[in-house]
Amino acid sequence: MTSIDAPVAPALRPATLPAAPVGRRRRRTRPEPFTVASYVGVSFFGLICAVPFWMVIAGSLTDESVLSQTGYSFWPSPFSLAAYETIFAGSRVWLSYGATLFITVVGTTIAVAATSGIAWVIARGLPWASRSLAVYAYIPMLFTGGLVPMYILITQVLQLRNSWFSVILPLVIAPFLVFVQVSFFRGTPQEILDAARIDGAGELRVFFQIVLPLSKPVIAVIALFYAVTFWNEWFHALLFISEPDKYPLQLVLQNLITSVANAADLGSTASAPVYQIRLAMTVITIGPILLAYPFAQRYFVKGLTLGATKG
Repeated sequence: MTSIDAPVAPALRPATLPAAPVGRRRRRTRPEPFTVASYVGVSFFGLICAVPFWMVIAGSLTDESVLSQTGYSFWPSPFSLAAYETIFAGSRVWLSYGATLFITVVGTTIAVAATSGIAWVIARGLPWASRSLAVYAYIPMLFTGGLVPMYILITQVLQLRNSWFSVILPLVIAPFLVFVQVSFFRGTPQEILDAARIDGAGELRVFFQIVLPLSKPVIAVIALFYAVTFWNEWFHALLFISEPDKYPLQLVLQNLITSVANAADLGSTASAPVYQIRLAMTVITIGPILLAYPFAQRYFVKGLTLGATKG
């Protein structure tokens, strides 16, 4: 038998690109003037915000005799921890910290739960409940009942005098945050909700297992707003709490600012460094809530912008 030799196709070779010149470097893109101006402006604004805070810290570590004569300085000289020793010598600050933590944690939990529930019912558009709840949430944005009716309600009707819930309950619902969360809920994909209902999921299961996990960014933002509000609250405590052992931390600081005599009430020393104690109490008061911002930073911008634009 004779075999016919088929022509062999030449091997395919990958196309090679022309080599770049050896001495040629990659051109760097220059930043736009607006980007440079933005970085400079933000850095300058951050410096403006950081300088007063640092001066408060430095003042809290400066000796009382120098602080009362020269005032604020960028560096604590001479260095002194007398204010912090006086503050933590007694039990008042520890009790105030416990009160503030209870008000913040419990109040934030109740407020987020109530705000999420009301916002979801409004976003659902139910004819028998959504409109009435929307009016109920919108009216406090225009006007309130006043201080005297609230005082009668808290002290005589609810009997919450000298209770931490007298500070929590008046701040549970923030109308602005309700409508922010309503806008976010209305942007939830309807296909996901319909698929869950077709599979037999009830309204509560849809809300807790589908809606809330998808709403982590806006819930984190709302929780942060409520936490800051409860942490900084002192006016309702001034109205409804008369027992010093139940004072929150902010009310103790307010008493230090308004009355010099209360400074000696924090510790056991007779002559307390008044000005230094005020600055040290400011550092102790704003420190924990300031450290909470980095944990919610990744949700903050996303949740606030989505909640404000969707709907």
